[in-house]
Amino acid sequence: MRAPARPAAVLLAGAAVAAALLLSACTGAHPSATTDPAPHTTASDSATPTPTPTPTASAAPALVPGGTAEQNLPYFDKVNQATIAAKPAAQGRDFIDALVAAGFTKSDMQVTPDTTTIGLKAASVQFSVQFGAGCVIGQYGPDSGGYTSLTSPTLATGGCLIGQTRPIDW
Repeated sequence: MRAPARPAAVLLAGAAVAAALLLSACTGAHPSATTDPAPHTTASDSATPTPTPTPTASAAPALVPGGTAEQNLPYFDKVNQATIAAKPAAQGRDFIDALVAAGFTKSDMQVTPDTTTIGLKAASVQFSVQFGAGCVIGQYGPDSGGYTSLTSPTLATGGCLIGQTRPIDW
C-alpha cells in the first residue's frame, strides 16, 4: 500500500512548477520582436546604453616618400592594378608611366623588355622601384598568372631585377 502524499510537499512542488513557468514566460521572445526593430525598455533596463563599435575605414594606400619597400607595396599594387584595369594588355612602359604619374621616381625603376630576343611578345614583364636597401617588384602577363608583386632586398649589383632590363629613356 502506498503512503499518502504529504500536502506540504505537493504544495511546494506545485509552487516550484508555477514559478518555473512564470520565469520562462518572462524570458521568451515577444511575438513582435521579429517585426519591431525598435528596442523596448523597461524600468529594469540599464539607463546607459552599451555603445556599438563602428568599423573605421582603413586609409587608402599612399606613396610614402623616403619609406621602405614594404611601406610602399600597397600603393605600388594599387597603381599597377588600376593600370591593368584601364589597359588589360598593359606592357612595361604602361606600368612605368603610371608609376611615375603616381609619384614614384623614374630613376629608381627598372623594367624588362616587352619582346623576346627573337622579337616575340614577352610572356610577362617585370618592373621595379628601388627604395634604399629594398625593392618592390611587379610582374604581369599570362606566364605569371596575371599580376603578382613582392618586396625584396636590393641586389648586390645595386638594382632590383636579375637579367636584361631595358633603358627607361622616355
